[in-house]
Amino acid sequence: MTDTARALAAGTHDEIRRYFAREDGWRALLYDWHFWADPRQLPPPGPDWRVWLMLAGRGFGKTRAGAEWVRALAQSDGSMRIALVGATLGEVRAVMVEGASGILATSPDADRPSWEPTRGRLKWANGAQAFAYSGENPEGLRGPQFHYAWCDEIAKWAYPGAAWDNLMLGLRMGERPRVLVTTTPRPIPLLRALRDRADTAMVTGRTDENRMLPGSFVAGIRETYGGTRLGRQELDGELIEDVAGALWTREMLEACRVRAMGSVRRVVVGVDPPAGSRGDACGIVAVALGRDGHGYVLEDASVAAASPEQWARAVAACAVRNGADRVVAEANQGGEMVRSVLTAADAVLPIRLVHASRGKSARAEPVAALYERGKVFHVGGFPALEDELCGLIAGGGYEGPGRSPDRADALVWAMSELLLGKRGEAGVRVM
Repeated sequence: MTDTARALAAGTHDEIRRYFAREDGWRALLYDWHFWADPRQLPPPGPDWRVWLMLAGRGFGKTRAGAEWVRALAQSDGSMRIALVGATLGEVRAVMVEGASGILATSPDADRPSWEPTRGRLKWANGAQAFAYSGENPEGLRGPQFHYAWCDEIAKWAYPGAAWDNLMLGLRMGERPRVLVTTTPRPIPLLRALRDRADTAMVTGRTDENRMLPGSFVAGIRETYGGTRLGRQELDGELIEDVAGALWTREMLEACRVRAMGSVRRVVVGVDPPAGSRGDACGIVAVALGRDGHGYVLEDASVAAASPEQWARAVAACAVRNGADRVVAEANQGGEMVRSVLTAADAVLPIRLVHASRGKSARAEPVAALYERGKVFHVGGFPALEDELCGLIAGGGYEGPGRSPDRADALVWAMSELLLGKRGEAGVRVM
C-alpha cells in the first residue's frame, strides 16, 4: 500500500474530503500508479528475476503497466537508458509513447518527458532517456547499451530471435539490467523459451479482469469468442501450443524466415475473394520466385469488410507495388464477376481464375510440403497470415483465427501457380 493509500485509509471522513478538495491531492492520487494498479501490473518482488513476462489478453492493461514501469525507472535516476522495442517503429510511437495508455499520456505535466519523433527518443528533465527500436530491424539494436528494456507484443516481431539476442547483448548497464515483455501470446519459439527461463517472473491476465472496460464490450466478445481457441489466446492470454496435425508449425515458419531475397524471376499475387462485403476478409498475398528456384512471401495485403471495388483496388495496388506479372484469383464466389471487378480496377492486370474442387486444407498440403523441403521462405513476419497457416489441419479442418483461412488460401493459390505448375493443378479447373 502506498503512503497515499495508507493516509486515506486511516483518515476521517472530513480529512478525506479535504484531501480531495485540494487540487494537488486528487492530482497526486490520479498519477499514483501503485494505488490503482492490479498487483500483477507492478514489478515482481525480489531480486532474482531478469525477465518480467506479462502474458495477458487484449485490454488487460499491459501497455499501461509498461508505461508506468518505464516512467518510474526514468524518474528514479537521471542516468537511466531504456530501450522501447515494438513490432514496428510506428507501433512504438502510436502505442508505447503517444497512445492512450502510453508514456506521455500517463505522465503528469510536471514530469512529462519531451518526445523527439525524428530521433525516436524520449528525454526526461533529469536526463534519463528512452529510445525507440523495432523487431523488424534487429541490426538497430546492435551497438547501443541499456539499463532496462520494455518489449511490447513480442509475438508480432518480424525477427523475434535476432532482435531479442541483440537486445540482450546490449542490456549490460547498471547492477541489475532487466526487461519487461508485454504481449498477447502466440506460441512462437522465443515466447516459449522466455516462459521456461529460470530467471523469468511470469504473470497472466484476462481481458475481463480489467474493470475499466465497458461491460457491454466484455459481454459481446465473450459471447462471440468465449471458449474458442482464438478467445483463449486473445482474451484469456493463454499460450496455446501448435494444433495437433497442423500442416504448418511455428518452428517451421521461424526456420523459413529471411530478411531479404535475391533477384526475382517473377511475382504472383494470390487472391481469395470474400463472399460479400460484410463477410470474411479478402485474402491478398504476393509471392515471388527467386533466381535460386525458391518461393518467397513478399506481402500480406489482405483487407477485411471491403466492398468488391475496395478489395479489387487493394489487389491492383499490391500487384503494382510488387511488380506482379500475374494475379491468380479463386472464382468459386462470383465466377466471372471476380474477373470483371479486378479488370475494372486495372484494365491491364493479367488475371487467371481458378476453381477449387477440394477443401482449403487439401489444397494446402502440397504447399506445406514445399515449406518442409525448404523451398519457401518468408521475407519478414506476417503474424495474421501465419496464424491462419498454423490452423490448417492435415486431412481437413481449420482451427485458426476467423471463420475461414482467407489469407492462407490466397498464399496457397499463389505458391501453387509459382512453384507447382501442372503438378499443383489436381483439383483445380482453369476458367
